[in-house]
Amino acid sequence: MTRLIFTAGQRPLIIGAALLTATLASACTPTIRLQVDPITIYAQLDHNVRISLDEDVKALVKQNPDLF
Repeated sequence: MTRLIFTAGQRPLIIGAALLTATLASACTPTIRLQVDPITIYAQLDHNVRISLDEDVKALVKQNPDLF
């Protein structure tokens, strides 16, 4: 096995190169941005409310025929 030996003058360069590589590698992480538009729902509730009220009124009239 070959062992690398660095001189005192090379150590700052190697540490600097390692820090630069780590910085560049972390700067290249992908970013995902999503823009979600609001969803608009148009519903006509008037018809359903009228049917529901009509059924409720008919049920009440059947339960109380002397009401009117």
